[in-house]
Amino acid sequence: MPFVRIDTLQAGPRRLEALGRAVHEALVETLGVPPEDRFQVLTDHDGRSGTLHCDDYLGVHRDEGIAYIAITMRAGRTPDQKRALYRRIAELARDHAGTEPRNVFVTVTENASIDWSLGEGEAQYAPAGAGDQDALPAALETTTAPPAD
Repeated sequence: MPFVRIDTLQAGPRRLEALGRAVHEALVETLGVPPEDRFQVLTDHDGRSGTLHCDDYLGVHRDEGIAYIAITMRAGRTPDQKRALYRRIAELARDHAGTEPRNVFVTVTENASIDWSLGEGEAQYAPAGAGDQDALPAALETTTAPPAD
């Protein structure tokens, strides 16, 4: 169950929602995330109350079409899986939202099962008495298995 934040600059609600769909589809396709596990915060900065800054870095020219995509998920994906994820996000962002791949900026932050509380003040992925193991409780195993999130 990855948690995704997407920040854009004056993208509008349709483009922002399309970016959210693109990221989720890429997570499902490349990492095997269950389709019903969509948790996103989508924010469009209007340039008055907030803005985004981006520079040309590593030979990539970015502009006002920038989309910052931050994904937090449990650890366990290979470098090849992450490369496939970045590539697919860029493709789907172009296809669904008209965002040029050069403006798709993705970061992934990984953590452990104990770093998640999905509600009720509980650590559903790391219940009490489970020690430091990174296993799911039986009730969640049928819908989500590490590291698919």
